[in-house]
Amino acid sequence: MRTPPLLISLYLLGISVTGATVNAQESPPAVEILPASAVKALFTDSIRHEFKITYPIFRVYKYVDKSGSFLCVLTESNDRTQPWNGKIDTLNSAIKAVDLRLENNKMTKVWELNDHILQNDGEHSIWFWASNSSFKDLDGDGLVEPIIVYGTFGPNGYDDGRVKFIIYYKGKKYAIRHQSSTLDGGRETDVDAGYDSLPKQLHDEIDAQIENIQKLRNVFL
Repeated sequence: MRTPPLLISLYLLGISVTGATVNAQESPPAVEILPASAVKALFTDSIRHEFKITYPIFRVYKYVDKSGSFLCVLTESNDRTQPWNGKIDTLNSAIKAVDLRLENNKMTKVWELNDHILQNDGEHSIWFWASNSSFKDLDGDGLVEPIIVYGTFGPNGYDDGRVKFIIYYKGKKYAIRHQSSTLDGGRETDVDAGYDSLPKQLHDEIDAQIENIQKLRNVFL
């Protein structure tokens, strides 16, 4: 089967790059999760090869703001399995996210994120926590501030796994890295320099997600 050109793929997704840019200037930022059919049409073998997307695609977010149109591609290695509650559970040794700008009927990479389990520490799997990630214009400047959240399972699951918050703000990356533990002395959080200077709205979003993680995942933060 012939691979459709990128331009055709963009139109299959309802994305005209010129039109998207115009709409982005007139409309507030918008985000959507692309359906599997659109992901398959857009991310052909040649596109995956160009951007070194080798892991299975877990999810693709399309977001549009006043600066243009973007696709954030989240991928997970899906390279191991283990029995879990009578079923076979798929595990990931590594993850990768690629953020792509759509402009002049072409894709260009904006940023890339890679991480992996710490096998020597007994971690079992790493994966994106999509329900805690967000693509919003938090400070009202017309630009989306992607926040990518992911974590690991340690030897005792969430109890001694890790959690990371990766924030992209005005072209810079800020990270919060947390080692969880049931013991107060075992918990450790590392925050990148400059995080404190970010707008209050971003801090509020992170605080809300931390509270959500503590409630839903029973993670010791």
